[in-house]
Amino acid sequence: MSDRPIPPALQERIDLFSSLERTDRIDALISIAERYKPAPPSIAPRPYYEAHRVPACESEAFVWAVDRPDGTLDYYFVVENPQGVSAKAMAVILGETVSGAPLDEVANLSDDVVYGFFGNELSMGKTMGLTSMVGMVRGEARKRHTP
Repeated sequence: MSDRPIPPALQERIDLFSSLERTDRIDALISIAERYKPAPPSIAPRPYYEAHRVPACESEAFVWAVDRPDGTLDYYFVVENPQGVSAKAMAVILGETVSGAPLDEVANLSDDVVYGFFGNELSMGKTMGLTSMVGMVRGEARKRHTP
């Protein structure tokens, strides 16, 4: 993992996953994916703008960031592919752990967080899509973060 500071809630989840055996990790990710709920239409009306599309994501994922009064962001996701279990799991993890986190921490997220959850066994296509999800979240924080 990177030595960049990351939101504590995200670090706690990564630490938990690092202690799991591969089979338990897969079961945990499937369980997390089952909690996925798409962004509400008030946030993400159809048709979705291409600017929200996650590049290189096989599951046709989209990301939105909504400003909170405290200056942080809430992140919302849509995963169009009903079979996109990995993308759904990543959406739930990011939505639960970086929403409300300090912008500087989110703006410095490393793509390595994907490996913290999924390990190194992912296909190149899945890796590209999941790291692009992290990249879009990071990008939204960078747009609003002033160092």
